[in-house]
Amino acid sequence: MVTAKSPQSAAQVATQPSWLSRTLQDHSRALNASLTQLMRKPIATLLTAFVIGLTLALPAGLDTVLRNLDVVGDSLQGSMRASLFLKDSVDADRAQELSRSLGKRPGVANARYISREQALEEFKQHSGFGEALDLLKDNPLPAVIVVTPDHHAPQAQTSALLKELSNLPEVEQAQLDEKWLQRLYAILDLVQRAVLVIAAALALAVVIVIANTIRLDIERHREEIEVMKLIGAPDGFIRRPFLYTGLGYGLVGALLACAMVAGAGMLLAPPAHELAGLYDAEPALRGLAPEAVLAVFGAALVLGWLGAFWTVSRHLHQIEPD
Repeated sequence: MVTAKSPQSAAQVATQPSWLSRTLQDHSRALNASLTQLMRKPIATLLTAFVIGLTLALPAGLDTVLRNLDVVGDSLQGSMRASLFLKDSVDADRAQELSRSLGKRPGVANARYISREQALEEFKQHSGFGEALDLLKDNPLPAVIVVTPDHHAPQAQTSALLKELSNLPEVEQAQLDEKWLQRLYAILDLVQRAVLVIAAALALAVVIVIANTIRLDIERHREEIEVMKLIGAPDGFIRRPFLYTGLGYGLVGALLACAMVAGAGMLLAPPAHELAGLYDAEPALRGLAPEAVLAVFGAALVLGWLGAFWTVSRHLHQIEPD
């Protein structure tokens, strides 16, 4: 026999909030409690966020410097050239044909043929030994093909191309102006690895700072936590506001870190442009890349959550109602 539900009980079932609604309400209350707690002590909140921002700004700034140096290296790669000194047996027609052929090769931006006479004339103009060279009976300088690689090509591909050109049968000797660029890329690789080590150490420092700050908040609310435990509140409910506090510290710290890097970039832009102009490199100083900004915010939020979760979980087990 089926009994009909009373109108009152049906109304209660209809108005009972769903699981999703209850979860959103719980998180909303925890978020409001966290924001209220942060707003009650603005100076302490800003000081903690400033320390976190400064800690995050260091690896972010170093990453920005590396990105700019990498761009400068790519720009300077256009100044890397190979001087192919031709054998005396190679006549002018064959040398010009070889120069045109090299200029059409993939990865080569330009190939310029300099005859023996042109080489001697240029040497006279730039060396200051013009009168002494006039006393020579024969021209001692060989013909040269100067090859300039495409600066858009990868550095490894460019090096392989120049070494391949040096093995041509018409080439007596090749002078590759690439050692300094190889040293630059080696230094950049070393610094990049050092940045990763520094970033890992500073990430641990951020977790410790946030954990210590949350620990002080837990001690200030010790009596409230004891009361909540006494009435049967689960640890997840008690932990939630502190987790939002850790996320708040991380978010504000990330904003300050990006602001610090942007401010440093504005201060360094004029001398950086001047220095780049001296080397005929890319003059634009790039700031934080969009993916770097996302990485800073993502790291800050994750570290803030980890610091809060670690210290709350550790201290909740130590707090029991009397």
